Formats: sequence, C-alpha cells, structure tokens
Amino acid sequence: MSNQDKTMEFMQIAMKYLPEAKQQLEGAGIELSMEMIQPFMTLFTKVMNDAYELGKSDALKEMQK
Repeated sequence: MSNQDKTMEFMQIAMKYLPEAKQQLEGAGIELSMEMIQPFMTLFTKVMNDAYELGKSDALKEMQK
C-alpha cells in the first residue's frame, strides 16, 4: 500500500469522527472551521502513519518468532 493510499484511508477515518470532534469542541466554546482543522489533519496523518509503522513492525517481529 502506498503512502498516498494510507493517507487517504487515514483522512477517511478522520472525517468519520469529525462531526463528533466538532460537537465536543463547540460544546467547549471552540468554533471549528475547515481552515482551522487543516493543521490538525496533518498532525493526525503523521500520528496514524507512525501507528501503522509500529503495528507493521510488531507484526513482522511476531512472524519471525
């Protein structure tokens, strides 16, 4: 799977939970706009890539046992 494919999958996951995040932020008095969310989406993608690589590494280690 290419990095671009993974990034698209991660963005789909983020969009799935965006309404819930927006509701919670607005409940805390923080208005959320698409301009404001872009840096967080970039950060989310980095976190998801690291988590994916960690899981992949763990799986490979398990297979070698």
